[in-house]
Amino acid sequence: MPKSRVLNAGFFGTVDDAFSSRSLNLNGSVKEKVVSVQVESDLKEEDFSQLQVDAFLANRNKLNCCSLGIESTVYTATYIHLPASHALLHVKMSRPVKKVPLHINSSQGRLLIKGGKCVNDDREFSADIYIEGGVIKELGQNLIIPGGTRVVDAKGKLVIPGGIDTHTHLQKPVEVTPVADDFYHGTKAAISGGTTMIMDLVMEKAGVSPLEAYDKCRELADAMVCCDYGLHMTISGWSEQVAQEMDLLVKEKGINSFEVFHAYKGVLMLDDSDVLKVFSKAKELGSLAMAHCENGEIIEQKADELFDLGITGPEGHALSRPEEVEGEATYRAIVLANQARCPLYVVHVMSKTAANFVADAKKKGHVVFGEPTAASLGTDGTSYFHSCWKEAAAHVTSPPLRPDPSTPGCLMNLLANGDLQTTSSDNCTFTTTQKALGKDDFRKIPNGVNGVEDRMSVIWEKGVQSGKMDACRFVAVTSSTAAKIFNIYPKKGHIGVGSDADLVVWDPEATRTISAKTHNHACDFNIFEGMEVHGVPAVVVSGGRVVKDEEGLHLTQGSGQFVPTPPNAPYVYGRVALRDQALAPQKVDREAYDGPVIELATKVEEVTVCESAPPSVANDGIIHRPPTRGGGRNMQESSFSFSGDQFDDSKQRNSSRVSNPPGGKSQGLW
Repeated sequence: MPKSRVLNAGFFGTVDDAFSSRSLNLNGSVKEKVVSVQVESDLKEEDFSQLQVDAFLANRNKLNCCSLGIESTVYTATYIHLPASHALLHVKMSRPVKKVPLHINSSQGRLLIKGGKCVNDDREFSADIYIEGGVIKELGQNLIIPGGTRVVDAKGKLVIPGGIDTHTHLQKPVEVTPVADDFYHGTKAAISGGTTMIMDLVMEKAGVSPLEAYDKCRELADAMVCCDYGLHMTISGWSEQVAQEMDLLVKEKGINSFEVFHAYKGVLMLDDSDVLKVFSKAKELGSLAMAHCENGEIIEQKADELFDLGITGPEGHALSRPEEVEGEATYRAIVLANQARCPLYVVHVMSKTAANFVADAKKKGHVVFGEPTAASLGTDGTSYFHSCWKEAAAHVTSPPLRPDPSTPGCLMNLLANGDLQTTSSDNCTFTTTQKALGKDDFRKIPNGVNGVEDRMSVIWEKGVQSGKMDACRFVAVTSSTAAKIFNIYPKKGHIGVGSDADLVVWDPEATRTISAKTHNHACDFNIFEGMEVHGVPAVVVSGGRVVKDEEGLHLTQGSGQFVPTPPNAPYVYGRVALRDQALAPQKVDREAYDGPVIELATKVEEVTVCESAPPSVANDGIIHRPPTRGGGRNMQESSFSFSGDQFDDSKQRNSSRVSNPPGGKSQGLW
């Protein structure tokens, strides 16, 4: 809750013309006066940036605040236009819901993007775009616009929907150390790269209420984000309470996606029976099941074995998580989701094996979506075996990048052809000193890499520039398909009248070289270091405001909005109802059987066998062992008798002539 106090200004500080009673004397002859007020506060210094100060007279007439200043823990406000009446001046300090600078409210309220070629996921067309109030109002040529509208020249460039990063970790409390990119730094980097909306994953350990985790994440994000955001929810444990809270999250909190983990045993991992329950509940709510696909049991065993062999470096991370481990869990998630008749979204597809399972499932008619990452499309896992520990550790993420250098190209082919559908960054950054927590044990290296800033440029370079996809497909995989899957299309991911004014003026000819020295992340390493990419966001518009142009970034902490994602997305559930009807089990109507039924014999009494009982010795000298569990003769029973008799001497045996008795012939030619 925001802190708010109403204070007597004169009592806490010095005020010009104050009486000894420490109140303000505003005599009737004064019609316009400048008054400086200093107010001490019990708020922390870092909270001052989010405060607003309002001055009131005793009769509750609000004064006009003209300037604010902060020095240490004293908040100074200067006021003008004091009314000609005697009153006591009070100051109210409070934290506003959103703090938006004047230049954002005024100069960017109306915007015209002129001369560019608009690109949606289905077509390209030439049109000017008029924006007002954060929404696209008009599209077309020779638009008549109000005076004072800011004009952005997009001639020779593309205008595309702002990117939607479907998977980030800007809030990750389950790690020992917090991520480097918080909601402010992460969304700042996103804007710089042309992404105007992120979808973060709310993560908490098993036993923590999903609603509690959601509220905590919203509180953090609302105060810090520089662009719009949505949320996915992790389900790390199953109970009736969790099921009830899933209901509330979907119906009241704007959540339509729930992720389960097949990895991180003892922390986030669910067994198959609980995964099936989550998927079934998600289907009931019309939401989307998401899965982190790795076999946690195998990983834990192999990691311990490698460490015991003396493999302690980052290569152990890749060796303990081979490709088939990701592939097996991907196939298992697809099977479980299909049995629950629930649509499935496989996050961070990192290997050819996992990608092929997704593609094959789609060919069989399953409702499943695959999401490769900027990392899996733009680089590989050969760095795990680099001689520099810092270089190797910086690439540690889960599932790991694959050492097979053909993997990125294969994933890009599947993405371009529609076998994979969306792209994310899986942005989860740590500094080198944080990664060094695992300097002697790869199992303790914090997992995660960067990507939210470079995702769109990397995909343009590896996809469009290489000739594998066109600009329309680029828009689909970076924005539009995500908006459709999470049910925020055409509000997001589309250029059309009524859509949100989240746009990027994209320069396909410009190039830049990616480097940790110039990126906007809070970490000190970039996995794409030195990569030259074509495709640069020249101008970025978020919520109708120019937040990036040739002069740099123009960001305001807390200016982004939470975007609810409603259930029952037509793109996801449009065919599910009919599919369920078509695949529903059908009872076969037939005549009842009226023939004879066999009569079962009396049940044979079971023989109780005491495994610890020793063999018994009969009077005939033969050792008798207990019968087998089935009641038959124990084949290990000895036929030896001290009397020289055999147990079957009473039976008649056919005679036989032995020409070569035991020991061989006594006579013969040698």
